[in-house]
Amino acid sequence: MSRSVVCISRAAGAGGEEVAQLVAQQLGFRYVDHEIVQRAAEKAGVSPEQVAQAEHSQPLVSRILEALAVAPAMAEGGYVTAAPIANPVVAYSHLIEHVVRETAESGNVVIVAHGASHALGGRPEMLRVFVTASPKTRAARLARESSIDDRAATKSIEASDKERVRYLERFYKVRQELPVHYDLTLNTDLITPATAAALVVAAAKA
Repeated sequence: MSRSVVCISRAAGAGGEEVAQLVAQQLGFRYVDHEIVQRAAEKAGVSPEQVAQAEHSQPLVSRILEALAVAPAMAEGGYVTAAPIANPVVAYSHLIEHVVRETAESGNVVIVAHGASHALGGRPEMLRVFVTASPKTRAARLARESSIDDRAATKSIEASDKERVRYLERFYKVRQELPVHYDLTLNTDLITPATAAALVVAAAKA
C-alpha cells in the first residue's frame, strides 16, 4: 500500500529539509514545513506578516502563546467558546497538533518537523522518517553552510539537540526518542540526500 502522508523528522545539520524537498518533488506531494506554524499563528490571531521566522523566532512564539492565553478554547472543529486558556504552552502544542492533523487529512503531503510523526501516531497511510547523522558530521556541515567556526557549529548542534528533546517531551510527552517511533531512519554521514530521498520514495510506494 502506498503512503499518502510522509512525515520527516530531522536532526539539525542532517540534511532533512533537502531530503524532504526531493521526496516531495519525486512523489508529486506538497511540501509543508513553516506553513504549519503560520496556520497556527493565523488561528491564534497573529497576522501572516509576523511569521517570517515561524518556530525559530522566540518573539513570535511568545506572541502566539500570549494570543492563545486570551483566545477562545479549541474544540474538534475549531474555536467554539470564549473561555480563557489556563496553560498557553499546552494550548500551543494542541494547536500545532490540530494543524498537523488538518494538513495530513488532505493527503499527498510531506510534513517536515513539528513532531508530526508523534502527532499523527501510526496511521496506515503515513510513513514516519527520521533523518540524522553523527554530531561531528552535522557540525561540519553547519560550519560550512553557515560560514561559522567549528566550535560555534558544535555548540549550535548541541543546543539544537537539547531543544529537540525538550520539544518532544513538552509537546508530546516523549521522554526518550526511539527508533521504533519511526518506520525508516536514515544516517546521512555517508549517503547523499538524493540517495536518502530515493529510499524514502521507495518505502512510500511500497
